[in-house]
Amino acid sequence: MDVKELVSKMTLEEKASLLTGSDFWHTKAVERLGLSQFMMCDGPNGLRKQEGESDHLGLHGSISTVCYPTASAVASTFDVDLAEKLGTTLGKECVREGVSMLLGPGLNMKRSPVCGRNFEYYSEDPYLAGKMAAAYIRGVQSQGVAACPKHFAANNQEYRRMSGNSTVDERTLFEIYLTAFETAVKEGKPKSIMCSYNKLNGTYMSENKYMLKDVLRDKWGFDGFVVTDWGAGKGAKEGVLAGLNLVMPGPNDDTPKAVVEAVKDGSLSEELIDKAVTEILEVFNWTVENRPASADASDEMTKKADYETALEIALAGAVLLKNSNRALPIREGRKVLFVGEFAKKPRYQGSGSSHINSAYVSNAFDFAVEKGISFVQGYDTKNNENGCRLRNEAVTAAKDFDEIIIFAGLPGSYESEGFDRKDINLPAEQNKLIDELSHLGKKTVVVMHNGAPVAMPWIDSVDAVIDMQLSGDATGEAAVKLLWGEANPCGKLAETYPVKLSDNPSFLSFPGDMGNPVYAEGIYIGYRYYEKKRLPVLFPFGYGLSYTEFEYLNMKIDSDKITDRDTATVTIDVWNVGSYAGDEIVQLYVSDDSSTFSRPLKELKGFKKVHLNPGEKKTVSFTLDKRSFAFYNEALHDFYVESGDFTVMIGASSNDIRHTAAIYVEGTQDIPLHVDMFTCIADILASRKGKEILGPIFEQFKKEAAASGEKHDDAMGEGGSEMFESMILEMPIGTLANFGMMGMEEVKALIEALNK
Repeated sequence: MDVKELVSKMTLEEKASLLTGSDFWHTKAVERLGLSQFMMCDGPNGLRKQEGESDHLGLHGSISTVCYPTASAVASTFDVDLAEKLGTTLGKECVREGVSMLLGPGLNMKRSPVCGRNFEYYSEDPYLAGKMAAAYIRGVQSQGVAACPKHFAANNQEYRRMSGNSTVDERTLFEIYLTAFETAVKEGKPKSIMCSYNKLNGTYMSENKYMLKDVLRDKWGFDGFVVTDWGAGKGAKEGVLAGLNLVMPGPNDDTPKAVVEAVKDGSLSEELIDKAVTEILEVFNWTVENRPASADASDEMTKKADYETALEIALAGAVLLKNSNRALPIREGRKVLFVGEFAKKPRYQGSGSSHINSAYVSNAFDFAVEKGISFVQGYDTKNNENGCRLRNEAVTAAKDFDEIIIFAGLPGSYESEGFDRKDINLPAEQNKLIDELSHLGKKTVVVMHNGAPVAMPWIDSVDAVIDMQLSGDATGEAAVKLLWGEANPCGKLAETYPVKLSDNPSFLSFPGDMGNPVYAEGIYIGYRYYEKKRLPVLFPFGYGLSYTEFEYLNMKIDSDKITDRDTATVTIDVWNVGSYAGDEIVQLYVSDDSSTFSRPLKELKGFKKVHLNPGEKKTVSFTLDKRSFAFYNEALHDFYVESGDFTVMIGASSNDIRHTAAIYVEGTQDIPLHVDMFTCIADILASRKGKEILGPIFEQFKKEAAASGEKHDDAMGEGGSEMFESMILEMPIGTLANFGMMGMEEVKALIEALNK
């Protein structure tokens, strides 16, 4: 259809009607002009299409379909190809069900491990989250289905998420909380974005012109439409003025009525209405023009294939956290006891709007029964009063077995949209059970089911731990394949597991007074904080073991000096020196060694997954660009590379660095400079122009200080020379005249030169 022509034929009332929904999941039709409804549907780890009564929290039923691993598990694959495959599979499901837009992926950073919705989000690291999201979006949209990343932005808790005000400084916002959205927009090119409920620095996101227009459209080039989270719409006129397109859900007569009145009283131009409607209809039109000609084969055949995709992701996302004395894989002939309710009824997904009505959920007991295993319940997630009896039964039964496999984790009531966890502990009965069983002198393995980090007070007494996370319908089959070595675990943690909740950097300001969080920790979330603080963690970011072993050799970088307009290529050889075929996730980090601004010790700037047979060696390559070395500079309002030395690191996790290489990067941008008598000399030298003009003078002062070093040391102690240099760097430029180092007229002339 010709969108502009269609809009030109609409009445003002018809155009205004398209700015809100007709019901919970559909836009309004304009029958007079042949415009049909457009259907949206919840995701992102399955299709929650509701056929009867509708809601946004999973209260009413939905179609039977496949539940895939949640974003927390998908991110642990570090596999962009698998993320895209998941998106493609979901896109095909949408086509079969007549759905035009899928609400996902979730892109909010994991500021705190207790956010109730963390299972829907990828990572604490914006680089990883952005790359995985972009791939997922490309997959969904390859089927002519619009993707809708959410929740834009700084929506990092469930407590009072509909009314809270997130206070975030500019650098932290762009460097941490917006980077994943930026990558998703620029590389995935989503057709829609969902704005969040909360205020950001005092303005509701649905009315935040700076975010919806200045950043999203003008800065990043987003060309789709913005839809509210369900119920997040505020003032209709204010939304249109800010760049909002669609208020959901409907029916909502107040929105179109308010828009029409605003146009008639002159407070809102009809041209803006035309623009908002055109942006919506262009996406509708795109879905029609790019929809495949026919859907896939029969329902049962496609569900079986989709389940196999879910299994592939579940296997790739599982993380082997511990494996002492090669307790795993289980050897033939061992008498094995399964303990725990989750062995028969696994926890495989989260609660809320992403909850899927699964067609089939595999459980570990059914897939292992032919191996001669036995089972005892061990605990009851619904009734703690049975805990002591069930625990005693498990301890008694375990004495007759060689190996005990405990299926543990967080019950569904612990992790959900709508509320946050109070702590990171497992239910007390599960901790008691694991502790008692692990002291029987038997091989003890724990299989975890959780959508976010948990404390493990028993970690030193068990032999092995596999973290299945929330692995979707195939979780049971995947667990058995991994336990018996039919598959080799290769997942890596996409977030840090702290020892205790109070170690988390947001602990004192999460969730904030009356739900108004101040992001006081700034850029230091996740591993950025733990490493800078040198704080021990339970398991670090990027960590995961394998049944085989990998060696890293021959790291090379093609240049030891570049500008921020150039790229550098880094290569390394990875060698499987073990006896199992396996996948290794090679991680590249960058450290700024000479920054005058506060920066993390290292940041993830690349990752590659490589499959290797025993004895096989492959070369892995990375390309580094400006953003690999940059940080967000508030004076420049953009990402900025400060000239200096950097270290490029390659390793198996954030704290398992195997090789490093040095590179010097010359920044070509300059920080805006305005100097007065009170500007600090160090701040002047941080700019290219300041370094050019003031640098030689400063170097002369240093030489003079060095020449008289002995005199200073005698008069002021051994630190006299260093004190002298630091004092000059940190003093306002006008103070040079006060100390007689320059005349006042010379200082004024210098300031004038710097400001030209």
